[in-house]
Amino acid sequence: MRIVATSVFERVVYYCACLDERDPAHPVLEVDALLREDDADGPLLLPVADYKRMIGFDVAKANLSGFRSAGRTESRDGVEYLAFPVWKRTREQ
Repeated sequence: MRIVATSVFERVVYYCACLDERDPAHPVLEVDALLREDDADGPLLLPVADYKRMIGFDVAKANLSGFRSAGRTESRDGVEYLAFPVWKRTREQ
């Protein structure tokens, strides 16, 4: 699964789109956004709700337990996120 983030603020992905739905158990995050200081200090966080929206609730439910047991989720203020400790820019600025 390939996801492109177009807006990131303080590590949280605010806008994103799915480019390729194949292999939702192994999502790859690409960033095509202006990143200011501290926006990408540490893992980037994709709201689980956005993951569900892009891939569908049944498929997301089947994969979330694996992400949780692998330590790939994080909660902040009652919102669950998929954590992407490794990500790549889609182009240099």
